Amino acid sequence: MDIPSQVHDIDARSLSKIERVELTVSGIVQGVGFRPFVYRLAKALQLCGFTFNHSQGVTIELQGTRLNIDKFVRSLKQTPPPLARIDSFSEQVIATQHECSKFEIKQSQANDDAQVAVSADKSSCQDCLDEINDPNNRHYHYPFTNCTNCGPRYTLINALPYDRKNTSMATFEMCDQCAKAYNDPLDRRYHAQPVSCPRCGPSLSLTSATGDILATKETALEQTVSLLKQGDILAIKGLGGFHLVCDATNEVAVTKLRQRKQRPAKPFAVMCSDLAMAKTLAKGSDAEWQLLSSAERPITLLARNNEQDTSLSSSVAPGIDRLGLFLPYTPLHHLLLSELNRPLVATSANRSGEPIITAADEIYTHLGDVVDAVLDHNRPILNGCDDSVVQMINGQLQVIRLARGYAPLTLHWQQQVSAHTLALGAQQKNSIAFGFGHNLVLSPHIGDLFSLEAEQYFINTLATFKRLYRFTPQYLVSDKHPEYASSRWAKQYCQTHDNTENSQVQHHFAHILSIMAANQYTDKVLGFSFDGTGLGDEQQLWGGEAMLADVHGYRRIAHLKPFALIGNEQAIKDPRRIMLALLFEQYTPDELIALNIAPIQSLPTSVISNLYQLWHKKVASQQTSSIGRLFDALACLLGLMQKTQFEGQAGMLIEACANQISAQQLIAANIHFDLPLVDGVWQTDMLWQQIVALLLAPKPLDNKNAFIARAFMDCLARAVADLAAQYPSLPLVLSGGVFQNRYLLSRCHDLLKQQQILPSKQVPVNDGGIALGQLWYGIHHQQ
Repeated sequence: MDIPSQVHDIDARSLSKIERVELTVSGIVQGVGFRPFVYRLAKALQLCGFTFNHSQGVTIELQGTRLNIDKFVRSLKQTPPPLARIDSFSEQVIATQHECSKFEIKQSQANDDAQVAVSADKSSCQDCLDEINDPNNRHYHYPFTNCTNCGPRYTLINALPYDRKNTSMATFEMCDQCAKAYNDPLDRRYHAQPVSCPRCGPSLSLTSATGDILATKETALEQTVSLLKQGDILAIKGLGGFHLVCDATNEVAVTKLRQRKQRPAKPFAVMCSDLAMAKTLAKGSDAEWQLLSSAERPITLLARNNEQDTSLSSSVAPGIDRLGLFLPYTPLHHLLLSELNRPLVATSANRSGEPIITAADEIYTHLGDVVDAVLDHNRPILNGCDDSVVQMINGQLQVIRLARGYAPLTLHWQQQVSAHTLALGAQQKNSIAFGFGHNLVLSPHIGDLFSLEAEQYFINTLATFKRLYRFTPQYLVSDKHPEYASSRWAKQYCQTHDNTENSQVQHHFAHILSIMAANQYTDKVLGFSFDGTGLGDEQQLWGGEAMLADVHGYRRIAHLKPFALIGNEQAIKDPRRIMLALLFEQYTPDELIALNIAPIQSLPTSVISNLYQLWHKKVASQQTSSIGRLFDALACLLGLMQKTQFEGQAGMLIEACANQISAQQLIAANIHFDLPLVDGVWQTDMLWQQIVALLLAPKPLDNKNAFIARAFMDCLARAVADLAAQYPSLPLVLSGGVFQNRYLLSRCHDLLKQQQILPSKQVPVNDGGIALGQLWYGIHHQQ
């Protein structure tokens, strides 16, 4: 179509007209090189004006031709800095100013209503790594090198806006060269708050296990390398806390660490120097290697590489066919690994069940008998943060522990949260969530709230976010279980603060809500919540539930037929009690003792008899529908474990066992189990009888356990698929810790290809996501 020339003239005049606009941007726009990017872009387009940080984000005033302003806006939206995320963007035309000839970056402003998203810590960028390896660079071998594209954020921030004075770097006065880089908008260290160098920044110190100084600076690093080579165990301070570190190829050292830490079986994470080293230890898809190498540098669960003769200690992950690997993410880690050229065990430094330790004094006090020496530094960690743990299943990311690199996780909600809403999370794998403005924020992993230290860490994390966002809870959401530390805190808070309200959400409903929140979905779904135990209605312990749910409520439409936890909590620690409870439904004690099942025969008859009496009289025996507990019982029946040494152990062992045979072998053997659904109840006892019958069958079958393990999980996946087929129009949610089982989730995905499954995205399907589910409920139930 021809356009009249007059229109062209009007458009040209319009585009060349001088205008001034005010842009307001929110999201992850501080601490990620956003303002330098704005500065360079404005200069390149000959726009004058200014920009500044404030508690709600970044404001930009631009003056120039309409054409160039449009180019600026388009470029900012389409190609922002790599670590930035724009959640909202507004533009308003304002009056032009006569005295406007340059573009500048102004001092940050603090507001009462903080809305900006705090960025997570990021791994070292290639530019910084190149500098620490360049003998002619002033950052050569400097373990705290960083710039706006990498380095710590969350772990050193004390208040918003994100400026140096509000971080743990406030006490480090910059040298002239660092100050020049910090103040030059064209330098990649412009306003990189942790910027420093060997002359003015933090430094290393190596101490004994009691705090005596052994060496400092580069000598500390050199001696650390020597100690690790000789098999010592060190506590090494990283971004969000200390690691316990030893040579992963040294069987004696790894065994010593297990003995000292009293951690007999839980797998250790292993840090590799680079991708090439990781590939000698594990196998992975292209997507898994990309995940391992991503800027978040998570601990990534990968299949063990059995095709190569690695020197990795067998004690790193005993009995498990997967390894948790990660790559160096700070200059300190890079320098260590490049000198050692061998994989290192690097596990969070804490006492069992307690938070990660962030200060050397705590190491001396609590782990002085575990470590041989401590590599410390003098940059305080203000906010502790563990390593994230992830895996890739069927090409989709699954976050198991949301922490460094990913957290705090801030989701932008199009609607406005009407009142400051705080969700307190669960008892295990606790995290907390905050709703304000358009932000839904899920905190980093806090941990299990079973000790005073853990509860204090929970309170400290609450205080951090309340301070950062000037957050005053008005509406609280907690778990239905009254004895959870988080539930007690919510109740006490409301009792001591007027005009606050507390809602409670059932645990497994919250699991389903968490995935709905990740997808900002509010309508009805069919949710499967396969988990450990959580308090259900009428004081029952749930954990194998199917629900029709939306943000307003749920209807339980299927669940596992309950079975007894003999001795209640003791049964979770000693799942042989669960195994026996299921067997007591089928056999008398005398019949049971006569069975040719090794785990039964290893039990004293008096124990079987006593537990039978408890089960029969229903004394100290709660009923549960938990699928997690069913995994525990099966792992005992197959002789894979006797007592639970860490959460999720049974699932890992059963999966490893199942992977010993192929799907074709299972089909050829014609082995399968059924889990009938009768009046909304999956018949657990009937499944268990089939398993026991196969175990006792006289027909010889090599590696019978592997067939049982595989058929058991196939059976669960079919039960999910059969029920889902009755609701073909509903999206599906698969949530709860049991769905961290890679085999089970993969089989579910295979069988559910015709239906929509809401992805978990970056939200943990285990209890780490509960707080977000509670928050999703809470913000939809405010008056």
